[in-house]
Amino acid sequence: MRLQKKGTLKKARIEIIPMIDTIFFLLVFFMISTLSMSRFTGVQVNLPKAASGSQPPTETVVISLTKDDQLFFNKTQLPAESLRQSLRTELAKNPELLVVINADDGVQHGRVVEIMDQARQTGTTKLSIAVKPKETK
Repeated sequence: MRLQKKGTLKKARIEIIPMIDTIFFLLVFFMISTLSMSRFTGVQVNLPKAASGSQPPTETVVISLTKDDQLFFNKTQLPAESLRQSLRTELAKNPELLVVINADDGVQHGRVVEIMDQARQTGTTKLSIAVKPKETK
């Protein structure tokens, strides 16, 4: 008959399943918290509403016009005199480029028409005005 020694200890085991659960919950927590911290960093304008509003295609140039008559070309402030040259440069890269005019609701209609006219003079064939979709009742 064999007797066990009293000083013999069991081999230690590392339980990995609770550690995997903890890592998974931390991953989900940081993913959700990161999504809630993201912010749109575009030029803030108050768009007018239209029933036929839709999202523009991916290859666009956005011309933003704020209420205080500041002009932005793809989120970069630009003097009004440089607009044609900037449009020509972009149209040389892609002739089928869509130009979206993103004008504040308080901007005068004549100013938007001037921007549209400058875009047409550079050879723009696709022109759009950004609007917010109307809420349906």
